[in-house]
Amino acid sequence: MRVAHFSDLHVLALEGVSRSRFLNKRFTGLVNLRLKREHKHRPGHVRAVAREVARAKVDHVVITGDLTNLALEQEFEAVKRLVEEDLGLDAEHVTIVPGNHDLYTRGSMRAQRFTRFFAPYLQSDLPDLAADIALGRFPIVKLRGPLAVIGMSSAVPRPPLVASGELGTKQLEALARILAHDEVKRRTPILALHHPIHNPESRVKTLVEGLVDANDLEDVIGPLRSGLLLHGHLHNRMQRAFPTKAGNLLAVGATSASLHHEDEHRMAGFNLYEFDGAGDLVDVAAHVFDPGAGSFRIDRVPTWD
Repeated sequence: MRVAHFSDLHVLALEGVSRSRFLNKRFTGLVNLRLKREHKHRPGHVRAVAREVARAKVDHVVITGDLTNLALEQEFEAVKRLVEEDLGLDAEHVTIVPGNHDLYTRGSMRAQRFTRFFAPYLQSDLPDLAADIALGRFPIVKLRGPLAVIGMSSAVPRPPLVASGELGTKQLEALARILAHDEVKRRTPILALHHPIHNPESRVKTLVEGLVDANDLEDVIGPLRSGLLLHGHLHNRMQRAFPTKAGNLLAVGATSASLHHEDEHRMAGFNLYEFDGAGDLVDVAAHVFDPGAGSFRIDRVPTWD
């Protein structure tokens, strides 16, 4: 099986948005956009990534959050069109999880915008094992051949300039139930969330931009012998071994699908994972966008210590 992974689309859509919508955290976000982000994140790169994934004829696609910039309805609608038209895969072949930008304000969480716009992609094969959290029912599980794709929400509304994530006790307890289920145990697990499990060394940085309950997640996945942990958030391609009590997982990050950057490991693109019939991972490759040529080249995903 072939699984494509991209992340951090950061689609921006401000047409028709009232100024009153920026009398909250969005004001600092808009300032950041005007100063630098809009010059680096390019919608054409996202469309190129989605179309290249469609051409790659993969079996499943995982999108690990930050679909939008400011969690506005117009942005969610633009992302929905992109997924439906440019990616063009049925919802059963796509797993989408939210990032911190998709719950940019408390209002976006109360309105359940992410859940409403992407409801078809959030259907779980084991719905009774999920937990009710503020955004909906998570984790979502998709049993596909020798793989069990498990999508989690680490996105929570935060104050300005804070981008940390949290899974929460209820979702972690649900994840433990899911991992103990026979249909999951006989498959290779692919855990997808926006924030990486590897936190910064600084406790302060973790509280500002990390996964604050990463240690609790580590306890839950302790029994796993193998599998993948897919994430975004850092806008950087990377793979790192993550030891568990029973074996070793591979944590892999995707760069931003919209990012235009001089560093080849941060330039827009997607990751491609290949599994054999038994569910063993046999290859990890980066497909890096070359905007000058309008094409993609295949490279390695760098290893981080």
